[in-house]
Amino acid sequence: MAEVIRMPRLSDTMEEGVIVGWLKKVGDPVEPGDILAEVETDKATMELESYHEGYLLHIGVEEGAVPVNGVLAVIGEKDEEFQEELDAALKEEDESASSNGEQKSEEKPAEVQESSAPAESQSEEPASDDSDRIKASPLARKMAKDEGIDLSRLSGSGEQGRIVKQDIVSYIESGNGAATSQPATVFQAGETKEIPVSQMRKAIARRLGESKFSSPHFYVTMEIDMDAAIESRKALNATAPPKISFNDMVVKAAAMALRQHPNINSSWLGDKIKINGDINIGVAVAVTDGLLVPVVRHADQKSLSMINGEVKELAGLAREKKLQPDQMEGNTFTISNLGMFSVEEFTAIINPPDASILAVGGIIQKPVVKDGDIVVGNRMKVTLSSDHRVVDGAMAAQFLLTFKELLENPVRMLL
Repeated sequence: MAEVIRMPRLSDTMEEGVIVGWLKKVGDPVEPGDILAEVETDKATMELESYHEGYLLHIGVEEGAVPVNGVLAVIGEKDEEFQEELDAALKEEDESASSNGEQKSEEKPAEVQESSAPAESQSEEPASDDSDRIKASPLARKMAKDEGIDLSRLSGSGEQGRIVKQDIVSYIESGNGAATSQPATVFQAGETKEIPVSQMRKAIARRLGESKFSSPHFYVTMEIDMDAAIESRKALNATAPPKISFNDMVVKAAAMALRQHPNINSSWLGDKIKINGDINIGVAVAVTDGLLVPVVRHADQKSLSMINGEVKELAGLAREKKLQPDQMEGNTFTISNLGMFSVEEFTAIINPPDASILAVGGIIQKPVVKDGDIVVGNRMKVTLSSDHRVVDGAMAAQFLLTFKELLENPVRMLL
């Protein structure tokens, strides 16, 4: 019997996915493990894998948004009748949409009828320009379009010279990309432009909007003397193969401070407060479409070099949109560091389900008083945003004092 393929839930916060492009066309044979399409979720662009064997009989949505559990395609035996299964699935989708108070666009029987036509007629491609004749994956085409890249300038590393995502990434990292955009993509002064909202941006808007307006935020700022941290980092990097960053030290210090102040490592559950036993630090990473937060699990139990390697790996995956859902779940506390952008101080919105988030500014040289003399010191400001339903002001201050003591005496993080 024909199998109806639906949009899977590829992340814990996903409500819909966007079909970037299909790697199979109607009439193609399909085996378990084959990649059917590329799907943009609220956190990454992921591959839609087949778990069925047969032929791709029908594609419901060529490109665009599809709600979770929405009908995507039909797989079955060659020339198998599938209209009954498809109609039943579409009816179920309609009923589900109605029960959620959503308005569904009218189904067009003519379009469904077209889908059951012979595979040869459906696989015909319209006349294309030169860029369409270049072999490239759907995701690579989308990235090239977004960045204004002429595909004819690239050499593909995929099968038979096919241009894939990594070719686009490498081209941009080499200093090309937006700088070599075609004239039509240049944004002129006085020009108004509307940009479609990505799934990631929609999720950020929804989740942080809910956090900001449902959680009573309050903020505590503290300035930290980073002289000892700077000297310790120099000493560590003179001998250790991995180059420890200040962010690694911040993650470690926060994790150790959370172990001493478990109320900060908590979540609001409405009728109760959950104090988490594990310390899993979310590290905010800026990407093209917004922000991803990969998670360093059991950070309090890891050395600085282990944190360094894990954060580098996760940040790299985040920027390439290769993070898996389980790498972005389970955070109990989040750190947002804008110090590398010369930001001195800022506040951050709590990342649910956490009760707190730490905003970290840059290390600034400034005149300070030491032993009665004015000298040049290195100072870093941090601001803790907390949910006042869970965390009180005194709790936040005590946590920051411990965090400050660890960074000002970094040898304690090595014990």
